[in-house]
Amino acid sequence: MEDITAEELRRRQAAHDKLNIIDVREDWEHQENNLGGLNIPLGTVPTRLGELESMKEMEIVVYCRTGNRSGKVKQFLQQQGFNKVRNLLGGIEEFKV
Repeated sequence: MEDITAEELRRRQAAHDKLNIIDVREDWEHQENNLGGLNIPLGTVPTRLGELESMKEMEIVVYCRTGNRSGKVKQFLQQQGFNKVRNLLGGIEEFKV
């Protein structure tokens, strides 16, 4: 599935679309500023897959600060059978602009 731009995510949030959002930054980063959703830091994703199982057939948006960590998570989740994962291009830095 194609990645998502900050503009599209803003538009979908404004339209109150049902979004499964996962922040893969560390807890302290999430506490400073976040877009909502679950906080599952990159290093804990493999051990917390069970929390995401109910979303396996749903669209999931993953994000981090710039899109690098979330890009890795997207790839990992796709390898685990999650076929509707989208990375926020530019991460929260782009979203804040």
